[in-house]
Amino acid sequence: MPIGLSIPRADGASKVTGAALYADDIRPEGCWYGATVRSQRPHARILSIELDASFDWTDVALVTAKDIPGVNILALITEDQPVLCDGLTRHMAEPIALVAAPTRDRALAAAKAVKVTYEDLPFNLDAEAAEGHEQAIYGTDNVFKRLTISRDGPIRSTPSRHVHEGVYHLGLQEQLYIEPQGILAIPGENGAPLTIVGSMQCPYYIDKALARVLGHHDFHVIQAATGGGFGGKEEYPSMVSAHAALLALKTGRPIKLIYRRDEDLRATTKRHPARIRITSTCDAEGFLLDWRADVLFDGGAYNTLSPVVLSRGVLHVTGPYRADRVHLTGRVVATHTPPNGAFRGFGAPQAQFAVERHMDRIAREMHIDPLELRRKNMFRPGDLTATSQRLDDPGAQAVLEAALNAAAAPVVVPPSTPGARNARTRAAQGLALVFHGCGFTGNGEAKIQGEVALVASGGVVTVLTGSTDIGQGTDTIFPQIVAEELNIPLSRIRMAPHDTALVPDSGPTVASRTAMVVGGVTQIAARKLGVALGATGPAFLAALDGLTAPVRVSHKYTDDGTHPWDEQTYQGDAYPTYGWMCAIVDLDVDLDTGEVRYHRLVTATDVGRILNPVLATGQIEGGALQALGWATAEEVVLDRYGCMRNDRLTNYIIPTSSDAPEMVTRLIEIPFAGGPFGAKGIGEIPMDAPAAAVAQAIERATGRVLDRLPMTPERVLGAASSSGA
Repeated sequence: MPIGLSIPRADGASKVTGAALYADDIRPEGCWYGATVRSQRPHARILSIELDASFDWTDVALVTAKDIPGVNILALITEDQPVLCDGLTRHMAEPIALVAAPTRDRALAAAKAVKVTYEDLPFNLDAEAAEGHEQAIYGTDNVFKRLTISRDGPIRSTPSRHVHEGVYHLGLQEQLYIEPQGILAIPGENGAPLTIVGSMQCPYYIDKALARVLGHHDFHVIQAATGGGFGGKEEYPSMVSAHAALLALKTGRPIKLIYRRDEDLRATTKRHPARIRITSTCDAEGFLLDWRADVLFDGGAYNTLSPVVLSRGVLHVTGPYRADRVHLTGRVVATHTPPNGAFRGFGAPQAQFAVERHMDRIAREMHIDPLELRRKNMFRPGDLTATSQRLDDPGAQAVLEAALNAAAAPVVVPPSTPGARNARTRAAQGLALVFHGCGFTGNGEAKIQGEVALVASGGVVTVLTGSTDIGQGTDTIFPQIVAEELNIPLSRIRMAPHDTALVPDSGPTVASRTAMVVGGVTQIAARKLGVALGATGPAFLAALDGLTAPVRVSHKYTDDGTHPWDEQTYQGDAYPTYGWMCAIVDLDVDLDTGEVRYHRLVTATDVGRILNPVLATGQIEGGALQALGWATAEEVVLDRYGCMRNDRLTNYIIPTSSDAPEMVTRLIEIPFAGGPFGAKGIGEIPMDAPAAAVAQAIERATGRVLDRLPMTPERVLGAASSSGA
């Protein structure tokens, strides 16, 4: 049966042959092109919006905030972000107006010909100065959310205590999906509903947001083939969809709104920058007694998903380690930079980089081997997390030993490029150990109640789900789950288009929840279908072929009460289960230039149960390479107004295939009873460990301590040595 087999990707052939239709490939008849007029000020009062009289406006449509038929709000967790500025701009590149024209070039020219007059206002770009700053952006104190988590317990008696303090800084990171943001809005003919189609992760986010903006629900949302998301296409496509829809209503024509790469980089959400302060107390042997952390995230000008990023960040700022007492605080603040939002890991990568660097600090200051320090303190069965969740099956030891065994093999270093200079280099190995909560925090799943439907008709079973495939393989995995549960061939399973007119709301495609949570719902729906047809296996196929009318079953996620959670006190089971990962990187550092070259990355990851080995391996290796880029190359450079300066692929540097090291990937199975056949979520955990492993390796190679990301060559050369020299 198909579970555990590397079934080829369902969308593989269409993408390889070019048959897959991405947003910009869709060309409805009579289509016009949209463009956005964006703010040139970080904080200003808009005095006027005027059209350049020297420009020919005969075939151009203009939309401003006054043209919005519903509410000028982008509905999400909170309602503070306008669809179009109405009198005030809070960040550079904020949308002020929209234009549409018969060609893209003409639309872009028209956008430049819209003249905005501003009255500049004071602005603040400094997150550490934001709380209580005189420039009020959000509420009375510029704090989007605060959080405190404490677990007090008796501290073991010890003759000596060692206190260690560290501050860790993490910069912005751009998702840099292959395909920029892009949406089409197509008016229906003869009273038919408006169709929104494009690049997205969460069709029902757009559905809910657009209903507020338009003031009605006479539309449906369809996901096109999507060239990557990484969180960047979670909430932001709601903005692009609203803009395209407004232009379609204004013109009565299909509108295509596709961002150019520079616009995408300047305007869209990024990973939250963070400053994390950790103070720990250990006994003489290095066992943790007390762990205190304070997390500060920069949310940018609007709230977006910052509250949940803060929650996950604070919940992960202990790492996979136990301490007698834990006290964690966090806040996410408002600044006059473009809003930050969802990015693979949701705050956990920032938190665990700080944790792992702090563990290295303890080891350095106490002269303890970093590996042995981790062995002493990692979670074991029966231990409690910061929220007093008891861990029955922590996988820290399993992934640590698996990674160490795999890393014992010699590293194969490729020969130098012919003609390259003989640089002074030093090689080293670094290790990091992390955990990651799978699914939504606390009772999030119970609130959403994600639903999946199956329809048996015409000799096939069709899976209807709002969970999208953005490259991770949803459209391959879900048929595998159904086929396994019903004991029927994969050839009898189909996936319905991810169209809100057809599929139920399965919840957003985020938070390492799709395979584990929605896959589990899919498995139960398949079980229900087997009951409805009275059989599985060959008997099911006979019943399926004999149907005279479609049979539809559905299932919603239900909370079985096994994971209690108090969202007021943040006590209880923060996640239904955790994944575990150990990463070991081998690299060398050029002592003259500070350049880091990766040679091998070993990972051992607890995946619960392997559904599809190739897809699981691809998820881990792709995420790990993204983390290596964040570690040493990917730096978003803002100018003094908060606008991204390096807004091209020529100067925002990500790893290419030539930069990728050999990857040795071990999949460890510690099944989770709540996932389909025991599967856990694995989409985010690859981001958590590699950067810290790189920092440890650089320190071992050079003696230089780096507690800030990214670790660019300039920072490697400028870092202080561990000896203080």
